[in-house]
Amino acid sequence: MRATARPFRAAILTVITLLTYGVTPTRAAAATYVITWKTCPENEAVQCGTMRVPANWADPSGPTAMLTIARRKAADPARRLGALLVNPGGPGGSAVDFTLGATQFFGEDLRARFDIVGMDPRGVGRSTPVLCSRDLVDAQPDPLINSQREYDATLAYNRKLAADCASRTGPVFPHVDTASVVRDMDAVRAALGEQKISFYGASYGTLMGQQYAQLYPARLRALVLDSVMDHGAGLTRFLTEETDAAEDAFHQFVAWCTRDTQCILRGQDVTKVWANAVARARAGTLQNPYDPPKPLTLAELIGAAFAAFYEPQWYSFAYYLRDALAAKPTARKAPAPPVDLIDHSFPAVICEDWHLPVTGLADLRRHLQALAKRSPHMLISPLALAAMTGCLGWPSPPDNPQRPGGPPPATIPTLLVNSRHDPATAYAWSQRVVRQLGPKAALLTYDGWGHVIYNRSPCVAGAVDKYLTTLALPALGTTCPSVEPQPFGVG
Repeated sequence: MRATARPFRAAILTVITLLTYGVTPTRAAAATYVITWKTCPENEAVQCGTMRVPANWADPSGPTAMLTIARRKAADPARRLGALLVNPGGPGGSAVDFTLGATQFFGEDLRARFDIVGMDPRGVGRSTPVLCSRDLVDAQPDPLINSQREYDATLAYNRKLAADCASRTGPVFPHVDTASVVRDMDAVRAALGEQKISFYGASYGTLMGQQYAQLYPARLRALVLDSVMDHGAGLTRFLTEETDAAEDAFHQFVAWCTRDTQCILRGQDVTKVWANAVARARAGTLQNPYDPPKPLTLAELIGAAFAAFYEPQWYSFAYYLRDALAAKPTARKAPAPPVDLIDHSFPAVICEDWHLPVTGLADLRRHLQALAKRSPHMLISPLALAAMTGCLGWPSPPDNPQRPGGPPPATIPTLLVNSRHDPATAYAWSQRVVRQLGPKAALLTYDGWGHVIYNRSPCVAGAVDKYLTTLALPALGTTCPSVEPQPFGVG
């Protein structure tokens, strides 16, 4: 559920933006939406704009939310095909930043033919962000809940966090669901003067693409879903398939370490090395090797592995494991003074988009035990765990819960792409969604690793670019060969 590359030691569940401004509700104008453009301070080649929309689309004359949009105009206006709206996923990823860095992601021909347009979703980044107390966010309980006391503490924490974020964010806070975001997308389309748009969505952005296609099928020219969310999954399937994907990614790491001389652990039993790290984390004697003297909890260890599998960063993760097991416990240092407020949209969005009912500690334990039995190394997907435990006790039901029937049949040619060994959006999800979308949809499979694959494989990028420019889909069952991951820096 995320798209942009980041080191595996960074947080994987939120994109944190430090903010110094407040939120002042204003009244919505008429139903004509206008973007006010100026040159982006970060990049003279990109325009940045703002536009107000209703905070609650059911109350169009009520308080508003400010959207921020970036536009990189087509480099070859004579061959321009229209606007390509983009979203990098998350939830919490900035489409404005994605557009500012589009030269590092999209190919030259695509940038010549399309205006690349990125709208930070409501609640994210520069678009009336969900703001929360940094102290409170940093106080998040361990998500691997082991007792009734810990379960009760998590419920209380989630309620306190929701109240804190709501008080600091304002009227948009209960309306950051994806269904509201796609209403914003269509307002942006109209403000751009486009009758139809093309859309590239990665990871959680694929949910935006699917729901836009449901609400506004006649306003889409082309739709690319890269690393596909399945919004039809109930709790058990959501947890199971997410965790199966994480466990598969672990085995791919072990297989690489067995075959590649660059693996610092090659020649050792990597599964035993991992089991030793897990046991040390449970006992509280494992250290973060790159941030001493901070101990690593079991949830943090699994999260570090999971984040490393996104690229994948196998090379550096092998060093991380080796160094973590060698690090000696030391006294904890005093934390640095925290920033007062941070952008923390992940739970607000997830708890609006997903119904993940857990009836109590016994029910939670049943899920965790079943997952650990089928996934003895990773135990559970960290993303699934964050979503499930992060919504325990959330004060309101989701406005945009999953629909078991899945998306309706596609009305335009639609291209789905997914890696076979994606740790975050399970390959099974893309297979299911393409079946639901019907004969106008095609799935391109990357026979490799990692999450979000457009710019990992020349084969995939070529197929996506061809589709976006010509609307020609790959033949049924087309696959792209794997590209062996390159080493990342150590430390």
